[in-house]
Amino acid sequence: MEMQTLVLIVGAGPAGLATAACLSQLSIPYVVVEREDCSASLWHNRAYDRLKLHLAKEFCELPHMAYPGDAPTYIPKDQFVKYLYNYIECFNIRPKYKTTIESCLYDEGRMCWISLTRDMKTSVLVTYTSRFLVVASGENSVENIPVIPGLHSFAGELVGCGNFGMEIAYDLASHGANTSIVVRSPVHIATKEIIQLGMTLVQEVPVNVVDDLLVTMSNFVFGDPSRHGIVRPKKGPLLLKAETGRSAVTDVGTVGLIKNDTIKVLRNISKIKGKVVEFEGKKENTFDVIVFATGYKSTANTWLKNGESMLNIDGLPKKEFPNHWKGANGLYCAGLAKRGLAGIAMDAKNISNDILSNCYA
Repeated sequence: MEMQTLVLIVGAGPAGLATAACLSQLSIPYVVVEREDCSASLWHNRAYDRLKLHLAKEFCELPHMAYPGDAPTYIPKDQFVKYLYNYIECFNIRPKYKTTIESCLYDEGRMCWISLTRDMKTSVLVTYTSRFLVVASGENSVENIPVIPGLHSFAGELVGCGNFGMEIAYDLASHGANTSIVVRSPVHIATKEIIQLGMTLVQEVPVNVVDDLLVTMSNFVFGDPSRHGIVRPKKGPLLLKAETGRSAVTDVGTVGLIKNDTIKVLRNISKIKGKVVEFEGKKENTFDVIVFATGYKSTANTWLKNGESMLNIDGLPKKEFPNHWKGANGLYCAGLAKRGLAGIAMDAKNISNDILSNCYA
């Protein structure tokens, strides 16, 4: 079966929804395909209940729709999911769920993208031809589990949870679990208020000046974290975020539990033997559960067969922000620049406006 559409959007997470909304505002036809059975499946199925957006709501709105006036500064998970539901209804977005994309190739002769999809409920193959293709399958498409010798032999429970290890450690320790955490690389720790101040100041003040202020404030609040096994990066938190996409950890009380030794900070894992985990320096501990808070990764390169103009071997943009979102032959990406919801909104607006201009070129 072959279907035609002007724009095919792959992914119904916030990036895909934002792009669809922007296209609908310009009366540009599109189709959204999504492999899961709901939109924003990461938020529905993989986010823990106490999660809140780490940035204030003004930095986390999708295009053309604000949060309700009585919404708190930091939006809880449930309210964010409700916001997405309302967003879908407001812009009449109707993703084709349980539809996985198997391959996508640009046809030079027909000057269009040929995307082979499969209906996961019926196994029926559907081919979409589109002039434009938007990769919105996300930076967080599949779990990023590190390679550890002996991991397959672990006799306890393995849990993959994403980028919020500090918060999960706090919850576990607060409920009586004997909790340890591995901090594998240097990291900035700040409060939400400090990050909020930085995000506001950096719009008017040079980033290096703001970073110096944020580090000074964090040192005042938390002291020297290196005494507890946590090393700060040499680059400031905002510059590091801009260059690498790595955010500062917003503390919810975890640092206090680390300081009083309720939560132990351990070095990198060397190997696993049954329930015994060996760390660098030969120290060993026994664990019942390992929670991988090591994030997710893009899978775009597994199905996009000729996206070399836009994506690198990791399925992320080759070009640096803010020029990352556009490739050749009507290829775009939304939400792959590690800029959070604000970056998603910017991508969606850029893509929809560029498609509009190309439609009338």
